[in-house]
Amino acid sequence: MAIRSFKDLEVWQKAMDLAANVYAVTQTMPPEERFGLTNQVRRAVVSIPANIAEGHGRLYQAEYIRFLSIARGSLMEVETHILLAERLGFLQPDQLSETKGLIGQVGRLINGLLRSLRANQATGRISETGSDYQSDPQHPTPDPHIHKGVFNDE
Repeated sequence: MAIRSFKDLEVWQKAMDLAANVYAVTQTMPPEERFGLTNQVRRAVVSIPANIAEGHGRLYQAEYIRFLSIARGSLMEVETHILLAERLGFLQPDQLSETKGLIGQVGRLINGLLRSLRANQATGRISETGSDYQSDPQHPTPDPHIHKGVFNDE
């Protein structure tokens, strides 16, 4: 299936599932956390699909990679907030099994897309998305390392 829109990307769809899940589980957090941890985790989780979409809409492949990297960082922020909420007793482990599973899935999908984009970077075009991404010679793509860990299936 050709990818015509960011909405066709599995990574974006799963990130949206994660956002809806986090909003649901944080409903049970204490009211005094409404403007604290609850707000922080919700803002971070919303930025994941938003950055995937924004990166997909950019003209240059290097920009797409940069926005995916930002989404990956936000995902780690969400995981940290969820773990802290669990540690503080605001959320129970049985509430978070789906959340943690989605975090892992989204991380693996972002890493896979990053690997695919980097592998095709030499050509200056990528065909997986059906879009025309051009290499930007004035802004070469950095070669950040994908850290081994929770999101990597390597």
